Amino acid sequence: MKDIQYKAGRLHPAKFLWVVFICLAVNVSAQSTPARSLLALSKGEHVLAIIDPVTLKIIAKVPVGADPHEVDASADGKTAYVTIYGGGTLHELDMIDLVAQKALPSVDTRPLYGPHGSTFANGKYWFTAEGSKAVASFDPATHQIDWCLGTGQDRTHMIYVTPDGKNIYTTNVSSGTVSLLIDTLFQPGNGPDGKPFPGAKPHWEWKQTVIPVTRGSEGFDVSPDGRELWTASSDDGTIAIITIAARSLSAKIEAKAFGANRLKFTPDGKMVFVASLRTGDLFIMDAVTRREIKRLNIGHGAAGILMDADGSRAFIGCTPDNYVAIVDLKTLTVTGHIDLGGPDGLAWAVRQ
Repeated sequence: MKDIQYKAGRLHPAKFLWVVFICLAVNVSAQSTPARSLLALSKGEHVLAIIDPVTLKIIAKVPVGADPHEVDASADGKTAYVTIYGGGTLHELDMIDLVAQKALPSVDTRPLYGPHGSTFANGKYWFTAEGSKAVASFDPATHQIDWCLGTGQDRTHMIYVTPDGKNIYTTNVSSGTVSLLIDTLFQPGNGPDGKPFPGAKPHWEWKQTVIPVTRGSEGFDVSPDGRELWTASSDDGTIAIITIAARSLSAKIEAKAFGANRLKFTPDGKMVFVASLRTGDLFIMDAVTRREIKRLNIGHGAAGILMDADGSRAFIGCTPDNYVAIVDLKTLTVTGHIDLGGPDGLAWAVRQ
């Protein structure tokens, strides 16, 4: 406050006090981003909300594009990446400086349309391009989309990438399939003369296994031990279970989770949460017995699911209800809400 000085005859004492009040108010409202932050996308407000996970208060809202769907944070927790989807028609990745709480220049993904599902792995930002039936990666170091691969499947929607970037899994909603993309070492064969082709060398090559599940299979997750992939169908409410090592469908559960939108394992791998955007129910399944433990109605529509790594809480984006519901993982009850217009995608940002 040393830059503001009251001088008789130049500023009335009451006005001076009002200026001081305004300056203090600005200083109080300008809260810094916590080292560990909860990120929540608002479809209704077109913002990324930065939330203090301790107080559960929104400390900042940063504008994003017209139809934000999924959000992820870089490994150092300093940058957020947002897919601008538009039902498969838009072509934008938004980036947010989480420390400065401001938007950075966006990325035009054309000719890849409809970026949707996303994740950060092996130093790259990976995303699906639903409108182009493809998956791709963005390199923050070069600020370029440096790799792309078509799936040939309809509505390639959500994505999971192993930490080493060598395995990519996606759900293809309208085709009713799951793609397992494995980066394998290819050994070139010999030519017609029985000798190796000149200059031919072993190289890494992507191999795709397409596994039929059920049309409408969208939300999915991989078990913490990496052995199983579970995906729920919005069309018939079934849950398909894929054994990843065998690259095959191993079971299907008649869960009756109609309108299933997202699916997540708890950090200990013991439970699976399935959110229904149609009914607002949260189906809680036992991962071992594969039976329903409990069903919570948390609003008129449940979407994004985010687990707290310490196993204490789950956050559920309730898009039609304009709040994020908080579920206690010990009691399996709703313990609170965070008000936000049309929330969907959720993520953690942990600053290194």
